[in-house]
Amino acid sequence: MVREALAALLGLEGDIDVVAQVARGDEVVAAALEHEVDVALLDIEMPGMTGIEAAAELHRKRPATRIVILTTFGRPGYLRRAMEAGADAFLVKDAPAAQLAEAVRRVLRGERVIDPTLAAAALAEGANPLTSRERDVLAAASDGSANTDVAKALHLSEGTVRNYLSAAIQKTGARNRTEAVRIAREKGWL
Repeated sequence: MVREALAALLGLEGDIDVVAQVARGDEVVAAALEHEVDVALLDIEMPGMTGIEAAAELHRKRPATRIVILTTFGRPGYLRRAMEAGADAFLVKDAPAAQLAEAVRRVLRGERVIDPTLAAAALAEGANPLTSRERDVLAAASDGSANTDVAKALHLSEGTVRNYLSAAIQKTGARNRTEAVRIAREKGWL
């Protein structure tokens, strides 16, 4: 419903044509390639593949497409990850519709558009302290999986998994891995 409402609002703009809509992140790249999309509007939370993962894949396969992330999850960590994935804009959903249309126009002109409050928070918070491998291990352990299961899934030794989890716990300031997962998710690091 939200996707269709956004498409309808953008379709009311005289200079913006909505050429495709998909419900899943793993459908984004195929639709963008098929319709030669100039701007893709993605959410962080999408079934099949997150918006950040879809943005990274789209950026690799069709770098000419500009990417706008629109989300309710206005967390500095998500902003950083989205920009690293190739996003050109990052806005929160409570922004006025006119601001979204203007963001689409601005990214087409080659500008970056970032919600100013979120940008300030991201600068104040600093970079994600977790390495990509620590994030992978923490994410794999987030469902309560035993270290042996995480090790098998990621093709690591059990000791290596323990070391990565220990580092993630320390870097997040958590008491245990469950708390480390919660903190990393709240900050948008995971």
